Amino acid sequence: MGHNPAGGAMVTALLLTVAATVLTGWLQTTDAFWGSSAMQEVHDLLAKLILVLAALHVAGVLLESLRHHENLVMSMLTGTKRPLTDKDHR
Repeated sequence: MGHNPAGGAMVTALLLTVAATVLTGWLQTTDAFWGSSAMQEVHDLLAKLILVLAALHVAGVLLESLRHHENLVMSMLTGTKRPLTDKDHR
């Protein structure tokens, strides 16, 4: 009753992108990358990628909510979800 494979992949992609954004931001505070325009560009690209992934995630949640006739946003807020039925496997 958790994420489907696409949702799980999205969570992984978001976590990795956030971690990479944090890492590149931190690297810019080190002597090796202080003032590095290349590192700044990578950091900026990763930050924009987070926004794209978040938008895709929201779109996926809305699509799956419509497909399954279930309010997945409310499920995320309350932590409860209706059990799967045979109808859900079609």
